[in-house]
Order: sequence, then structure tokens, then C-alpha cells
Amino acid sequence: MTITIDCRQIDSSGVGVYIRECLPLFLESPHLFQLLGNPEKLEYLGPKEKKNVRIYACHIKPFSLKELFFFPRKLLKIINSAHLYYSPFFNIPGGIKVPVFTTIHDIIFPDMPELSSKIGLFIRMWFYKRAGKKSKTIFTVSEFSKSRIQHYLGRDKRVIVSYSAIQSYIAKSAVLNGDTAAKKNKSIIFIGNIKKHKGLSTLLEAFYQARKEGLDYVLIIVGSKDDFRSSDRESLSRIEDAEKGSVRFTGYISNEALLDFIVSAALLVQASLYEGFCLPPLEAMMLGTAALISDIPVLKEIYADCPAGGVLPGKPYPVTFFKAGSAADLKNKLMELLYDKPFITIRLDEELRGRYTFKKTAAIIVQEWNTVQEGKNA
Repeated sequence: MTITIDCRQIDSSGVGVYIRECLPLFLESPHLFQLLGNPEKLEYLGPKEKKNVRIYACHIKPFSLKELFFFPRKLLKIINSAHLYYSPFFNIPGGIKVPVFTTIHDIIFPDMPELSSKIGLFIRMWFYKRAGKKSKTIFTVSEFSKSRIQHYLGRDKRVIVSYSAIQSYIAKSAVLNGDTAAKKNKSIIFIGNIKKHKGLSTLLEAFYQARKEGLDYVLIIVGSKDDFRSSDRESLSRIEDAEKGSVRFTGYISNEALLDFIVSAALLVQASLYEGFCLPPLEAMMLGTAALISDIPVLKEIYADCPAGGVLPGKPYPVTFFKAGSAADLKNKLMELLYDKPFITIRLDEELRGRYTFKKTAAIIVQEWNTVQEGKNA
């Protein structure tokens, strides 16, 4: 069977991680793969050496008019000569006639319309609905996201959960043995973009209140302060009014530097109001760092309920929850976990370390792809 995969967003932060981790696992299956994207960015993953891979240059911008109405005929001919087309996001070029499979990680914009303008929400919903109409199957990263996708796109839409997972470089670096408490310092780490649904404003308010009550920790924000100037002036204003040195930005850092920040932190805080899966708490615990997270449904599913529906039954992760959006509750939890307390190291057992892996994710997707071939052979 021949499968075309859209790899144009392979260097992006979210979708890019997903496709970079899944692609080598896809290529292990006994199929012929046609990869669309930047050949230079694809070759470092090693597909060039594989006999079952063909790489085709494609620089058409996702979600563009050119993608929808003027996609190159040569590429469409290649795509339509295959058995199926897979997009790791909800953008689909116009003119595809073979079965389409997509991954929709979340459907946040209609759930949180304040994140975009009315026209922005209209355009996004048009793409969501188009993906729902054209996709034979939609993959998503949690039962929560599945429920929201079916709410907006139809209960009869085939949606399969293929959970997300931590990146391979973190898994390889995970602290499996030994005491890392000696490496820790009085720092709290925040990992995430600066969009309002990440809850940074709630964390800042809680952190400042905890500082006033004697919590002598610093807050490390992974990212650049410059981003806040154009995207979150409210949080920037709070940061600039903070006690000097209590809030620090890492700037843009390497994977190795990120690992060091996580390992040395006493606590990771995830104050999100909305997520599709949410990896930082899992990454932190894999590296020995405790996680304090909001009690939104998807985080309860991933880290406590294992998840709803019993798809992956088992014990919960050793996280601490606080009431989402409540700076007062978050402050109290910060004090309970950190004030005048020794550093702790989280140690996940084999079951918890192996619950979410890209090997499982890729296997679910490939198994669904195989139904196309099985249907033709029936």
C-alpha cells in the first residue's frame, strides 16, 4: 500500500514534534511512503536511506488559498496515485480523491472564542468542518478532545484516540534511578506558550502572593520576554512590577538546556485552562520533578483517571491538582508543597513511564490505515 504523508510542518513546535516522533515509526511498516515537505528538513530523519520512501518537495503554505484551490497538479497526481493521504493537522489540500486521514489535536477555538476574533473563529471553524467532512478517520490525542470534536463535527464522525507522548530525547534522558534532589534549587518552572488559556496570569498572581507569605523561590518562564510585549501585555505588566529577580526568562534555549532547567526545578506548574493533552507535567515527572497542575477535565483524564472510559486503566500519576483559574488555591498548594519543605524527587515506575509512547500512537494510526487495504481486498 502507498501512503502519502504531509510533512510540511515538521519543524513547528506542536504538530512538528508529533510528526517527527511518529514518522520513523510509520516507516517501519511494510508500506511505500510518499513524504511531502522540505527535503532538507526531512533527510535528517533518515528516510532517504529507506527503500520504501520517496520525498517530494512541497513548499505550499498550509491553510492557504493556494493549498485549497491551486495545489500543484504534479503533486496531486502523486497523491491520488496512492491509497491514502495523511495530514497530522486539519489542513487538507484541494483536489485529493483518495481516502484522507487527519489528526486534530484539539478544537480549542470554538470552546474558547475569546482567543480569536469573530472572523478568525469563522475561518478556523470552516477548516475544522472541512476536515471533518473529508476525513475517513480523525485521530486525536485524548478522550476529552474526541468528545469536543464530535460535539462540533458530529457524533457519527469516526474519531480514534491515539494519545500523544513525550519526545524521544526526553525519554532517553529520563531519570530512572538515583537521587536528583541534590541538583535541585529553589525554582518553579513554567513551560508553555503565552496564550491566555495557558493560565500564566493565574500562576503569576499566586506566585506573588506566595512570595509575600515568605516563599523564597524564583519563577522560571521558558521562553522570551519579548513575546509578551506583543501578545500578553497584562502578564508582562505584572512581571515588570514584580520583585527584582523573582521572575526570570530563559530566552530561546536548546533541548539540553531545557532538560537542565526541568531537572533542577523543585516544581513544574501547569496552570492551563484548556489543553488537548498537555505534555510538560509528564516530561517533568519523567525527569524527576514534581508537577502541580490545574484540574481541567483533560488533565484529570491523562494524569488521574487513566483515562475516562478505562481505555488505559491503571494507577494515577503522582501529581497535585489545584482548582483551575483559582490563584488562591494555587497559592495555597505552592505553600503546601514548597514552603519550608525539603526538595523531593519523583520516580515513576515502569507502568507510568510507558503508558504514553509514540510507539503506541503510531501503531494505532497504522492499524487504521490498514483498513483501507483490507477493504479493497475484501
